[in-house]
Amino acid sequence: MQKINCIIVEDEPIAADILKDYISQVPYLDLKALCSDAIYAMEVLQKELIEVIFLDIHLPKLKGLDFLKTIKIPPQIIITSAYQEYALQGYELNVVDYLLKPIEFNRFLAAVNKLKQQNEKSNNIESRTIQSSDRAHLFFNVNKKKVKVYLDEILYIESIREYIKVTTKNKNILTKLQLGQIEEQLMQNNFMRVHRSFIVSKEKIDAFTATEIEIAGKEIPIGRSYKEFVLRALE
Repeated sequence: MQKINCIIVEDEPIAADILKDYISQVPYLDLKALCSDAIYAMEVLQKELIEVIFLDIHLPKLKGLDFLKTIKIPPQIIITSAYQEYALQGYELNVVDYLLKPIEFNRFLAAVNKLKQQNEKSNNIESRTIQSSDRAHLFFNVNKKKVKVYLDEILYIESIREYIKVTTKNKNILTKLQLGQIEEQLMQNNFMRVHRSFIVSKEKIDAFTATEIEIAGKEIPIGRSYKEFVLRALE
């Protein structure tokens, strides 16, 4: 079973310990860090591929919803708060769920099961890889249609909030999907993740430096946490 990487952003030790215990009981969740404030969480997001944040609202230094607004391409978010009045604002920011403290385990489990179902739906319905005697390709949902894209035509894929933009030589496709949901499929077909927001085709790389990759005139940054892996792979 592929695990979902998550972090807790919570300044109350008791609440943080409860969430940590709950996460330990769910086999498909992998807790990467427990952050007492949003600034520390920002550092973790730079270093780790995080798919879910359990986010408190009333945090020191930077409030939870303000922190969420600063993330250019946020992971999926489950709010954990003692204050119901922020629920609407949370859902306007496309959070997966809004958990009111004190959080019961059954309510927590319902939220993470909802998260898991959304991920599985994206994997099984919104895109699928077909390996056969024909060329390998993906189907993407675009305006209620399934659009076929051959993998050997993809230049790079960019994450834009809850969407990804697939760029080929002849067209761009925008679909509601997370990079992590197709990353494993692409890695098996000579693609490489070079940044939290970019996956590139190794065959389409025209040039590179220590900080960026160039494909078809597009300069793509190499993320700090990916730099060693990327440069080793290319050199």
